[in-house]
Amino acid sequence: MNSILKVNNLNIAFGINEVIHNISYHLNKNEILGIVGESGSGKSVSSLAILGLLPKKISKITNGSILYNGDDLTQLNSKAFQKIRGLKIAMIFQEPMSSLNPSMACGDQVEEILLQHSNLSKKQVKEETLTLFEKVKLPQPERVFNAYPHEISGGQKQRVMIAMAIACKPDILIADEPTTALDVTVQKDIITLLKDLQAQTKMSIIFITHDLALISEIAHRVLVMYKGEIVEQGEVETIFKNPEHNYTKALINSRPTLKTRLKILPTIQDFLNDSISDEIITPAERQKHHKKLYSKPPLLEVINVEKEYLTKSGWFTKPQHFKAVNNVSFKLYEGETLGLVGESGCGKSTLGNAILQLDKATTGSILYKGTDITKLSKKETRVLRKEIQIIFQDPYSSLNPRIPVGEAILEPMKVHNLFNSDVERKAQVIEILNKVGLSEDYYNRYPHEFSGGQRQRIGIARTIALQPKLIVCDESVSALDISVQAQVLNLLNTLKIDFGFTYIFISHDLAVVKYMSDQLLVMNQGKIEELGDADIIYSDPEKEYTKKLIHAIPKGL
Repeated sequence: MNSILKVNNLNIAFGINEVIHNISYHLNKNEILGIVGESGSGKSVSSLAILGLLPKKISKITNGSILYNGDDLTQLNSKAFQKIRGLKIAMIFQEPMSSLNPSMACGDQVEEILLQHSNLSKKQVKEETLTLFEKVKLPQPERVFNAYPHEISGGQKQRVMIAMAIACKPDILIADEPTTALDVTVQKDIITLLKDLQAQTKMSIIFITHDLALISEIAHRVLVMYKGEIVEQGEVETIFKNPEHNYTKALINSRPTLKTRLKILPTIQDFLNDSISDEIITPAERQKHHKKLYSKPPLLEVINVEKEYLTKSGWFTKPQHFKAVNNVSFKLYEGETLGLVGESGCGKSTLGNAILQLDKATTGSILYKGTDITKLSKKETRVLRKEIQIIFQDPYSSLNPRIPVGEAILEPMKVHNLFNSDVERKAQVIEILNKVGLSEDYYNRYPHEFSGGQRQRIGIARTIALQPKLIVCDESVSALDISVQAQVLNLLNTLKIDFGFTYIFISHDLAVVKYMSDQLLVMNQGKIEELGDADIIYSDPEKEYTKKLIHAIPKGL
């Protein structure tokens, strides 16, 4: 096969720290190559080098070459790169919201690329942009053309990014984590779309992700990166069925499976140290546990809850009523984990906020320990805050960057008058840090000094500091690497046993929800689509919507 791109013995350094160590690989014409690895493995950095997008002052290529059709890209200046970027080699970035210009309509952003790189007239450019929007299967292309990024969904924003990337029919498309933040169904649509576009245009794609199961659905070949090196590469099927490196084995197996329920998920370290536990929770054990759980009265009872918003589309139009949560009822028992799943916009976070009393329900009752918490005074609601807590999706934005993490964990204890003095509180914080796998040394460090996984542990520590009864986990592992996700899920399960927590676990990652949940609540357009035992719903879903969600999960080979 003809190679369109060859990376030879590439080394990249940031200052004196070498982050990419002597990597070599090739990309063939008309091929999809997967690059897999976790945060910090070097997959994005090495791909940015192809487009000459490494930060100039702090990084440099210290050795090696990147040959595109025989020309060494490492030798090009900025002006020469402008003729290649977008025209010959294009990129879809991970976060479409920050990659699209918020002050420009979506159509204008795609037109800009065509005007720069083609000789088409303004009228032809508009026609071509609308054709591209149809090609990437955007609903109502005319509406999206005139819409601003904030007016369309995450999946639609990603399609606009893809339209921009393929506008000039590039030879190579680099897709950097293009589906990470998307619903499983939207993810499947984007994967199918990229495969179809590749088949039509014969372009070569480098698909970067931390999800090996996803790679199995799209790529022909795959290379696995770990700590700046390529540890394994080959045909997708070979790597999946006979992985050689322990890191590859860990990436494949750290993710919860839909078939068995392990007591402890294996982490990367478990594989590297050869200390994997294969103990499973049997159906009989699960049944016995459920019998005990459901013999007590419910801790929380949600009865006919609705949350309605008024939407206004213009100055002179009548406001429209929109029900984000529509007549939802369920019971939650002490010690239980209730999984809450559905696509973006289905109402799952709105329901979580109503339970937390962060956004009051319009109608209905929410009984906590038999008391209707929707009728509490401000003072009573403040007392309730200690009992019902939340672990946020993004721990970085939920922590104050100016406060050391130890103080951030101590602060809510002080607000709720827990313990007699700050000395006692500090001792408790150190104990909690140890519980979540962090040491006492971290007490005086600031949030920016931690990795994503460590910050999530700090978020969990802050939540459990108040010894709550009920914790809402809102997409609390969705942004984490596979192995860090395994560590955090194991931690949540351990804390649940140690402290007797009850969880509402909200996520769009169905494999994770199934692993964590006793009962599963599937939401669609504000309503409950299906409610029952998590294992039964996964093995035998009744509703078409649930079947569609389960079918969209990347299964691996």
